[in-house]
Amino acid sequence: MLQKHFNLTVMKMRTRFLYGWICPIALTLMTLTTTAQEQPAVVKKEKWGASKKADKMSDKLGRQLGLTREQNKQIFSINEDIARRRDVARRDSSLTARQRMHLIQNLDTERSHRFKNVLTPAQFKKWNDWQMQKKEHLEAKMDRKQARKQARKARHDG
Repeated sequence: MLQKHFNLTVMKMRTRFLYGWICPIALTLMTLTTTAQEQPAVVKKEKWGASKKADKMSDKLGRQLGLTREQNKQIFSINEDIARRRDVARRDSSLTARQRMHLIQNLDTERSHRFKNVLTPAQFKKWNDWQMQKKEHLEAKMDRKQARKQARKARHDG
């Protein structure tokens, strides 16, 4: 009888141990594994193609300039052509950095000339002013970056 009681006590202790320690640990591990599997490993930023770039830019211009439906179609076509050719220039490894920059500047000039044929004078002026503001903002940003770079260099040299 004592042996039977002892066996029951040991079984109860094993059961408590199982439910008290091993089950929570197993559940935790299963939860961690499931959570880890749900999250994507590394999300690569998808590069936009010429059509998506043109769509985004055309949409923004449409809102900024109040384009008609016909103007919007023409502007989209111009933007798509320029974006496609700009992407080709960026991927062309045979070009030097200076040649690539010159080609991209020519594409921007071409876009401006083509826009002038589609937009009204008031719309073109508004677009041109907007482009100038973007250019000034970019130049100011580059100046700040250059100043920070020079300050870091001065701290290391000094």
